[in-house]
Amino acid sequence: MRWALVKVCLAVTTMVVVAFAVPLGLVIKEMARDRAFSNAERQAAAVAPALSITTDRDQLERVVASAGSDAGMAVHIPADGERRGAQKAVDIGRQRAAADDIATVRRLGRASTTEVPGGSTLLQPVALSSGQIAVVEVYVPESEVSNGVATAWAVLAGVGIALVVGSVAVADRLGVRMVQPAQKLVEGAHELGEGKLGSRVPEEGPTELRLAAVAFNSMADQVVQLLANERELAADLSHRLRTPLTVLRLNAASLGEGPAAEQTRAAVAQLEREVDTIIRTAREAKPQTAAAGPGAGCDAAEVVRERMRFWSALAEDEGRKWRVAGTERPVRIPVARADLAAALDALLGNVFRHTPEGTAFAVDVHNGEDAVIVLVSDAGPGILDPEAAMARGRGSGSTGSTGLGLDIVRRLAEATGGDVRIGSSVLGGTEVRVWIQLDGREPVRRGHRVRRRRTGRLVSTFNRPRSLP
Repeated sequence: MRWALVKVCLAVTTMVVVAFAVPLGLVIKEMARDRAFSNAERQAAAVAPALSITTDRDQLERVVASAGSDAGMAVHIPADGERRGAQKAVDIGRQRAAADDIATVRRLGRASTTEVPGGSTLLQPVALSSGQIAVVEVYVPESEVSNGVATAWAVLAGVGIALVVGSVAVADRLGVRMVQPAQKLVEGAHELGEGKLGSRVPEEGPTELRLAAVAFNSMADQVVQLLANERELAADLSHRLRTPLTVLRLNAASLGEGPAAEQTRAAVAQLEREVDTIIRTAREAKPQTAAAGPGAGCDAAEVVRERMRFWSALAEDEGRKWRVAGTERPVRIPVARADLAAALDALLGNVFRHTPEGTAFAVDVHNGEDAVIVLVSDAGPGILDPEAAMARGRGSGSTGSTGLGLDIVRRLAEATGGDVRIGSSVLGGTEVRVWIQLDGREPVRRGHRVRRRRTGRLVSTFNRPRSLP
């Protein structure tokens, strides 16, 4: 595109320069010729008054000498043969024009120019007092006719070349301004096609290319978001399968001995391995927004009671003691119901999966002025590396956990401006604290526990141990 634009500009500018320079050069040449012959006419006109007064040779020679060089001017006076004692023909100066041309001018009575070796001559007829016609011949050399023409043509050629070079330079700069954004757009498209999802195009250049860059970047963002959502959905759905898998594993464990029981347990184990594989192969992506829009959300107390009705049946089968607190009154939070249920299932599933049978657990909901805290604690062995447990794709111990469950909880809390902390519970095991911010302000952090400066009820609730039924 760049060279095409340069070629077009070069062709157009050259045609314009030729169209104006050639006629202008011819006009300059004609003007120089007219100037030379105008000077010759002035010289001839200077001699005409003297010829009308006298035809004396000496006087005419002095007039010719004063009007111009006698080498460039000649006067031809015809002889008067009709009168007695008539004057003879007088020729002053060097004659260059042919006698026939002089006779023709005398007969017609009109000025004329004729070509002679080395230039041209102007033949100017002048009427004498005797009625005869004298002819004044002024020689105009070729150098005087073309005087200044070569210089003018050189100036015109220089101006034309400068215009062509300038137009080519401007076209090249314009071409670069157009081509570079287009090349970056092509490179960005190639990189995106090769799987480099972070490729973006700078929004520069002409308006059309800027709009194309904006559209490309928007498309790339949409592609990245769609891929991220797809991977997150695969990982989240796979992790949500852990809940029914936990039920299947517990039921399979209670089948006793026998080939059918062993096959069932083997099938459940195989299914768990496949789900873990799907979770581990899900790549990192942008977190989805768990917070609901304005005016939306759910009742956290109701969701906790509903999920605990499900998990309580499994707890009774395994002989686990459990407790729920803080769900007596509605607790509104800016989180979608399905997201909060998924987060609770992830936390409780981890309790059943990573603690021995008979281990007690508890769920507490604390409602403050600007935040709601959900505590899930157990009496198990605890988590040795909380940092690793919070990282996606890294297990919390040697049990083969993917860590995605805690990541689901973390994304839910951070979407509201809150966070998730792991520490030691009053039951002796692990405590996962989910801070859900109600107004989007940053929480006040003190170690692995949080104390509220303006909500004394929360401070005393966090530190007061509770016994399980």
